[in-house]
Amino acid sequence: MKRDILGIREMDIEDIKAILAMAKAAQPKVADKSKRDKSLENTSITTLFYENSTRTKLSFLLVGEYLGAMPSDLNISTSSVNKGETLIDTGKTLAAMGTNVIIIRHGMTGAAHLLAKNVGCSVINGGDGSNEHPTQALLDMFTMEEALGTLKGINVAIVGDIANSRVARSNVFGLQKMGARVTLAGPATMLSGGMAAFGATITNNVKDAIKDADVIMGLRVQLERQRALKVPSLLEYSQAFGVDDEMLSHAKPHALIMHPGPTNRGVEMTASVLDSKNSLVYNQVANGVAVRMACLKYVMEGR
Repeated sequence: MKRDILGIREMDIEDIKAILAMAKAAQPKVADKSKRDKSLENTSITTLFYENSTRTKLSFLLVGEYLGAMPSDLNISTSSVNKGETLIDTGKTLAAMGTNVIIIRHGMTGAAHLLAKNVGCSVINGGDGSNEHPTQALLDMFTMEEALGTLKGINVAIVGDIANSRVARSNVFGLQKMGARVTLAGPATMLSGGMAAFGATITNNVKDAIKDADVIMGLRVQLERQRALKVPSLLEYSQAFGVDDEMLSHAKPHALIMHPGPTNRGVEMTASVLDSKNSLVYNQVANGVAVRMACLKYVMEGR
């Protein structure tokens, strides 16, 4: 076991399987208060988020409470970061105060790795630029495996703003390692050809991508990472690449619907698709708590 979780690309299959197994064991603790324990008692965790978050940040803070840890959030807007303090100095300050685990989200690619090299505590990557979002990919894989029984041999179509998506990158790395086949679809201006080197199929044709898919995952158009909109308009994007009921008619009847959130309803997927009986969107949210329980226990045991 390792003391940090920085990216799926560098994780061994055995590590991924270990975290997914730990998440399965932790799952009952999410809904049943009586099954929670004090296994992380006297553990201090701090969320250090330079970018906005609902699901990732809150789930880590809740997990800390559920397992008896001492969770805290460093509010960047009121911290010394606004006085010019660097990421490394902020991290060293938190470590000096006794923080055992820092969960970081940052707009710079490689920020989590940089922090991990300079602090003595554990670091979990909550998303770094357009690079990786490992805990999201782990919860996505957990959700798929729970629904389908296996990851080996399944077809996963990821549709949307691929080039700017750390979720897509981490899922490609993880799913390929676990034996799944991944197809990335979207407008040419939002695709990343480099993902083909890792075994992913790349296409501009969403109908082709979802035709044989067991799982269809939508991705938000990340306007905050684009200097200029890479499509004529969001309306035209939704008409050409959005997954609606008509588009979904070309997929397998039982294809599962997923989305890492937040969703822009009517853009990447319609409300009827997101709320359909095959949707696992809120299963992902619940499973994210169990997976992040596993991630915290994993890094602490690794220490």
